[in-house]
Amino acid sequence: MTERPAQRTPNRQLAALIAEAGFSNAGLARRVDQLGLEHGLDLRYDKTSVTRWLRGQQPRGTTPALIAEVFTRRLGRRLTAQDLGLDACAPVYAGLEFAATPEEAVDIVSGLWRKDSGSHAELRKIAFTPAGLVVPSRDWLIGRPDDKVARGEPPARVPAQGRPAVPRQRGQAERGPGHKVTGGDISALRSVGELFRSLDDMYGGGHARQALVRYLEHECEPMLRGAYGEQTGRRLFAAAADLTRLAGWTSYDIAAHGLAQRYFVQALRLAQAAGDRAYGSYVLVTMSRQAVYLGHGREAVQLARVAQQGVGNNAPPVVQALLHAVEARGHGVLGEVRACTGSLVRAERALEAARPGDEVPHWARFFDEAQLADDFGHCHRDLQQFRSAAQHAERSLQLRAPTYARSRLFCRVVLASARLGLGELDQACALGAEAAGQAAEMRSVRAIEYVRDFERRLEPYKDAAPVRGYRDKVAAFG
Repeated sequence: MTERPAQRTPNRQLAALIAEAGFSNAGLARRVDQLGLEHGLDLRYDKTSVTRWLRGQQPRGTTPALIAEVFTRRLGRRLTAQDLGLDACAPVYAGLEFAATPEEAVDIVSGLWRKDSGSHAELRKIAFTPAGLVVPSRDWLIGRPDDKVARGEPPARVPAQGRPAVPRQRGQAERGPGHKVTGGDISALRSVGELFRSLDDMYGGGHARQALVRYLEHECEPMLRGAYGEQTGRRLFAAAADLTRLAGWTSYDIAAHGLAQRYFVQALRLAQAAGDRAYGSYVLVTMSRQAVYLGHGREAVQLARVAQQGVGNNAPPVVQALLHAVEARGHGVLGEVRACTGSLVRAERALEAARPGDEVPHWARFFDEAQLADDFGHCHRDLQQFRSAAQHAERSLQLRAPTYARSRLFCRVVLASARLGLGELDQACALGAEAAGQAAEMRSVRAIEYVRDFERRLEPYKDAAPVRGYRDKVAAFG
């Protein structure tokens, strides 16, 4: 005799909230579908789907989190999937929220760190969603500053998500909830950021990304949940924003684009808690560069413009130059010659206006003549203006320090593509082979993809002797 399947328990929590919100079953399904579209998801729920949920069926994947967000917007209070009697939200959604408060921001970003430092491989496979850029950038632009970030009372201990705690060495000071954050703690965060940034520049994002994420989980999160005054708290959130942006940047470099997008959104929110409007604009610049790389030129332009609006005309000339250069990259991807040229001219003029005594934020000091020439080269390549692309790429390589190894590799590929566009096949292949050899030494998917893009451009010449020689050299790299 076969056993009957276990009967599902009706979801009374969901039924009560549907009644409170005044939704019909069809109305709730429609709102979930619409919210899914905001995040690049094509959902097809209807009133029958909601009936099944009410009978106890658990929706899969990202849907519980989407349903919770629908009710949050309708009722004006934060609700989770568990509040609706549903399973916890899937990591594919977590991290795209722009938190309402600093406390909520800490909860969201620390959850992201914990998932990423664990064995959640699916987190690194999440797709980038252009629609997911709209709400965070809008909320950052029009949002009101956080009145208070100081914390004086020890918060409740956060569960360890079922994973064993990292063992501490004997004599090591315990840093946990309630720990008083000091200026030395924040200086340590800054120093660690410089270390990981150098490793990323030289060896690629895959080299130490996981170590950075674990550092955020085990060192930065306890500080954010510690005790600190207003001034120290702002500095702490600023340092956390910088490290979180770097975690996103290294994720972007290994092609974990959806995960990178989530880190950038959370870095943007942490920057708001820090009261650092200028750094928020830099996070948007980073998001814009990712959009350029993925071919979303329109979104890249919009993000750059939001960054410009956010800081206004009071930003140092170097920062203004950076913002205009990134907008130019978006126009270049779109093939908008006039708009691209205009942005490049504004970037050049802004950088020329910079003076040695200007106060330049630490995150903008990399933007110099070498970086501007690099952006010029990329734009001209995208616009198929190969002679100008070659001139600017060569200048960037002459000026750029060897410590920016990956950036030099990218620029060398741009120069190779420009030489190819000019019909200089021998030079193009020599430059391309040099870049391919460097890419083989790095843990950077972007570096590999730059080389592959060059190889696609070589296809029409695949039987030529220089191309055969190029393939032989690349094969030797393994």
